[in-house]
Amino acid sequence: MASIGILYEHPHWFEPLFAELERREIAFEKLHAGDLVFDPGETESPYSVVFNRMSPSAWTRGDAGAIYHALHFLGCLETIGAEVINGHAAFQVEISKARQCALFARLGLRYPAARAVTDLSGITGAAEELRFPVLMKPNVGGSGAGIREFASPAELGEAVSDGSLELGLDGTALVQEYLPAADESIVRIEVLDGEFLYAIRTRLLPGSFNLCPADYCELSGIADGVSGRGLPIERFEPPSEVVEDAKRIIQAAGMELGGVEYLVNARDGLPYFYDVNALSNFVANADEVIGFDPFVHLVDFLQERAGIAVAVAR
Repeated sequence: MASIGILYEHPHWFEPLFAELERREIAFEKLHAGDLVFDPGETESPYSVVFNRMSPSAWTRGDAGAIYHALHFLGCLETIGAEVINGHAAFQVEISKARQCALFARLGLRYPAARAVTDLSGITGAAEELRFPVLMKPNVGGSGAGIREFASPAELGEAVSDGSLELGLDGTALVQEYLPAADESIVRIEVLDGEFLYAIRTRLLPGSFNLCPADYCELSGIADGVSGRGLPIERFEPPSEVVEDAKRIIQAAGMELGGVEYLVNARDGLPYFYDVNALSNFVANADEVIGFDPFVHLVDFLQERAGIAVAVAR
């Protein structure tokens, strides 16, 4: 039987996935997006299934070109009808904050108001329609990279004037309202194959927007549910209606696996969604934080999609 192809870029996040596949002696091939060579004229995939684990934050590690290279590869796989998990459509949502806002709006869900811009000179005008403070976000994000906060129109205007603002990798950015989070925390819901897997609640670190679970909860520093940064991180049970909304988001985005982040707006006490992640690399030290290893469930899913019988006791 053909092997499973794992399309990825980050050097460390997927070691638990690879280890679980190896433990089960499942044939797989690592497809590092930065080194990938593929034949765009291929008419048949050499893999039983391709699992897209490409990170939009690759541009922060010197692999910006790999993002669009991966997108082209996924597009070619789609044209030949290859079996792909989190394929071309899902990755397009992953690498566009604007598309994510459009998705929330289409589903009738609350999200922070935003304006997409491609000209730095138009940022202050776009922000006039929004409530301050605002955030400036690259459209192609990942791990909170490139996000800046501005408390007032004057502060934003000064950043535009001094040339310190930059647009994203695709020449596009969002100006978005910054909502105060109740309890200074956010929640991330993980969905696998249409079902709720788990959720975690994370305390916000002032001035930081990097809420990547695999980075946030450091293996070397965690103890009693406290991350290496000294901030609480815990398993959380969101309201059932919020979980159902998260499942709708993941389905509408064309994702079989995904993480959805939301916060409760301290101004009105209501949940607002603000991020969709096709790249779910799971929380570090999961056994202690959530009580089980999600990679076991993930590999069960991969086996089923690849047509391999699942016969491993958890």
